[in-house]
Amino acid sequence: MAEPDGSNGVQFFEGVEKLLEIWFSRADGNVKQCDLRNIPRAKLEGLLKIVRCEVISFMKNDHMDAYVLSESSMFVAKRRFILKTCGTTTPLQCLKPLLRLAEQYGGFDEVEDIFYSRKNFKRPDLQLNPHQDFEQEVSLLDTFFEDGTAYCLGTENHDCWYLYTLNPLNNSNKKHTMNIPEPDQTLEILMTDLDPAIMNLFTRDESSSAAEATQKSGIEKLIPNMAIDDFLFDPCGYSMNGIAKNGCYMTIHITPEPEFSYVSFESNVPQISYKDVISRVLETFQPGKFILTVFANKVSVASKTSRELEKTSSFGDWMRQDIQFCSFKNYDLTYAFYSKFPS
Repeated sequence: MAEPDGSNGVQFFEGVEKLLEIWFSRADGNVKQCDLRNIPRAKLEGLLKIVRCEVISFMKNDHMDAYVLSESSMFVAKRRFILKTCGTTTPLQCLKPLLRLAEQYGGFDEVEDIFYSRKNFKRPDLQLNPHQDFEQEVSLLDTFFEDGTAYCLGTENHDCWYLYTLNPLNNSNKKHTMNIPEPDQTLEILMTDLDPAIMNLFTRDESSSAAEATQKSGIEKLIPNMAIDDFLFDPCGYSMNGIAKNGCYMTIHITPEPEFSYVSFESNVPQISYKDVISRVLETFQPGKFILTVFANKVSVASKTSRELEKTSSFGDWMRQDIQFCSFKNYDLTYAFYSKFPS
């Protein structure tokens, strides 16, 4: 998976993930009998071959199927599909067959919403088509979605975050009946320049198993009452999925090498305030800097998060350098960048 970085012989791995989330619907609005979890496991594994990764662990509950992948994670719920992959994976290459499978086995004939996002890569030159730059990714996405819009938040010459989503100018031309919105929210924290001592926990030298790394680091305490499926790679690297009985999930991925350390945390747990969760994550991993994003729709308990984060200029030693807000057809987005020292 790793590539030489050309400077000091260190094998490079791109920890930054490409995150694809799609909500499916039907033109007639009747989704009662539809379910993405009806897609056969073999068909999903075929999709992942296109993406250039594979399933290494699996768990499920009444709400969600959760897969730990060789490069991050996949979650499949009734009408939401999440694929989060790192390294030189090619998730957008699977869009066409995914849409076909969603209709053939899931019963869905429309995409209600899509979110494709990622931080800027450390080594974009090592990525494969169409992921070498965001314009390529947008061009491909535009061939599938006529109402797609693309954004870059943050500083393009340093740390930034790209987003592609649906934001139609006029919904009056839509023939289908939109589903009644269900509360939805997503918190993501993308961390770099991490504490080497903490990162050592996610190596085979320091931990004999994924369970040991999870326990030593305190990951199991970040969001209680999650069933955890974790994996420790050899010689280093860590992935975990957590799912709760109410359908919420948590996922963490760690690239511990000091030359390009990276940790991502993501969860859709509903919270009126995310300050405590964010603080626990930061204390657990001690990043030098991080990007924070929160999506919340109008009926989510997290819908006021943007106002809270606007007033939050720091989390302990981490000072806010940048904050931006966007409002889309169904969701509000808050983006913020924090660092221990001004960047």
